[in-house]
This record gives sequence, structure tokens and C-alpha cells, in this order.
Amino acid sequence: MEIIVRKTYLTHIISHLNRGMMIILVGQRRVGKSFMLRQTHNWLKENRPDATVVYINKELLDFSHITNAKELHDFVSPQFTPGGDNYLLIDEVQDIEGYENALRSLHAEDRCQIIATGSNAYIFSTDLSTRLAGRYIEIPIYGLSYTEFLEFHGLEDSDAALADYLRIGGLPGLRLYDIKDEIPVRDYLQGVYNTIMMRDVIAREQIRNVPFIENLSRFIADNDGKLITTGSIVKFMKSQGEQISNTMTAAYISHLCKALIIKPVARYDIHGKKLFEQIFKYYFADHGLRNYLCGFNLRGSIEKVMENVVYLHLLTRGYNVNVGILRAGEIDFVATKGNRTIYVQVSYMLASEETVEREFGNLAAIKDNFPKYVVTMDPVTGGFDRYPGINHVHLREFLKSGL
Repeated sequence: MEIIVRKTYLTHIISHLNRGMMIILVGQRRVGKSFMLRQTHNWLKENRPDATVVYINKELLDFSHITNAKELHDFVSPQFTPGGDNYLLIDEVQDIEGYENALRSLHAEDRCQIIATGSNAYIFSTDLSTRLAGRYIEIPIYGLSYTEFLEFHGLEDSDAALADYLRIGGLPGLRLYDIKDEIPVRDYLQGVYNTIMMRDVIAREQIRNVPFIENLSRFIADNDGKLITTGSIVKFMKSQGEQISNTMTAAYISHLCKALIIKPVARYDIHGKKLFEQIFKYYFADHGLRNYLCGFNLRGSIEKVMENVVYLHLLTRGYNVNVGILRAGEIDFVATKGNRTIYVQVSYMLASEETVEREFGNLAAIKDNFPKYVVTMDPVTGGFDRYPGINHVHLREFLKSGL
């Protein structure tokens, strides 16, 4: 099968080679981390032909004998040339018990450049941050952007292509399916979702109340992009006859975040320049999985999906993203990257003067000169004279922009 190179990620990985840091590729299952590792392997073979490259894929039976840190260290060490150009690539490194001890030792011995992938946020945010602090670069891998989606599926940019992207999401594995055939697409997404839930949530976190965490994930999907508190979830669950505590709810939300299936977005006080961390919005790492949980019914939820897609686009462009809070209202996204900031409002259509006032007026209340965008599906875009400097763009154009 032809491998389509995801050039942005590959360039990012290459830029960190041989700079004294381990490289860790992190992301939800099936977003393409293994393919990125394979693409890195291919690049090394083509551009570093004299290098020694050890490639371990823990999903293959050939490497089942590597179960702990010592076995990993003993397996790879004899293969490296002392003082040579050595690379260690490990796919799904979290399946090796105590792997961080082996990585730390190999790094301290200056044996090789380490590049590894993993699917569980707890492993990397906890173990690596404490035991490997200052020794690694974490590169998040996301599903396909809209432009990648077009390339992977051989589509021309069009409203129809955008509709397909909004509906099925950006998991690269869907390239092998007829994306117009809803049943196999749904089956694929169901398989990915079940794998994440069983391996990265239920089994890893030893979940006892499986029906609740299933209901919780569907509740968050249905409230994608809305401010959610544990109290609001508990109140809803009680109305459905389920008695759940705030503590359990908070813990289960945390488990979903650690599995990287959902991502929390904090609120940011634009005037006060501070974060509020008590209440979050949640977006899915792949909006196709969100749609699967909601039965693929986008009617009445198109704006939620648009917000999710815009959020993911900002992440893939390297921005740190928060929800903006103003005295006058809310800004959907405040995105920062270095000394650059952009503000984004998302609305399905500017169907009324009230909607125009809300989306443009809130942005106009921000008294700085950073770029401001209103992203919609309106067939006719362009700014308003009474709101100078605020860009009104179609979602397709925004998703194709480099920002």
C-alpha cells in the first residue's frame, strides 16, 4: 500500500534529530503515529544510509519477547555501533513495562537517537515528566487535517468534500474505505472507539462502572464544545435514574482525557490575562468518533462539529488554544503560538442581525491588533464596514489557511 507522506509532521521530527533529545510521538490510537514512525524510518534509510536503525513494533509477534526495560536494553545495545550514527525507533513503547528506565539509560549512555510512539497520555505526562524531565521532545500527532483528507481520499476541494470531512472525521485508516458507504465507515469508527475504550480506559484504569463511562462519553459527544461541570453531568445522570458522585464523574472524565479521546479546553480571561481552570469545554481528538457516538446525525449539531474541526485545525498548526472570556460574552477560541495570537468565532450561518452582533461584536470588544476571524458556512463572505479589521471567512478557506 502506498504511504502518503505527512510532510509537516515529518519535517518537525527531522528538525529534532541528533539534538540531544528523545522524540516522543503522542496521540490517540489510529491517528497515524505508526505510519509517521515508518515514514521516519524510510527517511533515515534514504538520507542516512550508513546509520544503524533498530525498529521495534510492539504490535508484532516478532518483538513479543521484549516485555520489560532490561530486555529492551539488552536487545538493542549490541546492535549499535559505538560512537556511530544510531537510531532506536519503538512503536507503542508503553507496552514495555518500565520502558522509561531503558530509555533513560540509553539516553545517558549516548547510544542512540530515540524516537518512540505511545497512545496513553498518562504514561507520557506522568512517567516521562518525572523520570525523563528535560530529556525529551513531545510531538502530538492528530488525525488528518482537511487538506490531508483531500490528498488521502483523492478529492478536489469542494463543499461536498468538506461535508464528507465533517461527517467521517480524519482517521487515516478510512482511506481504505468508500467514504460514501456509511455502514462500513461506521463499523470502522466503532472498532477504533471500542479499542480505545477497552485498552486505554476500561482495562488500564480498571473501570468498574462500564455503563456509566459509556454514557459519559456519549454525554460529552452530545455537548461537544459546551461548558461542562461535574455537577451538570451528575444532575443529568440522576435525571436518567443513575446515581453517580461528583468524584467518580471527575475521575472518569480524567480517564477519557488520558486516553486522548477527548481534550479539555480551559477558559481564558482576555482582559485579565489569566486562566480559569474549574470549568472546561471538551472537544474530540477526532470528530468522526464524536459523530459515531451521536449516530452520525449532524442535523442540529453542525455548529458543534464545525467548532471541533476548527479547534483541531488550530492544534495542528501548533497553537495553544483556550476559550476566551470577555465581560460582554465569549470568544470561541483564543489561539497563541509564540508571540502570535489569533481570535476565532465559529457560527454555522450569519442568519440574523443578532448573530452578526454576537460574533463580530464580541471580537470588536477586544482592543488589540491581533488577527480576528469569524468562520461560517455562509456562501458569501467578507467583512462588515462597521466591524473593520475582522475577517469573515468560509470554513473551507479557513481550513486551507496556513495561519
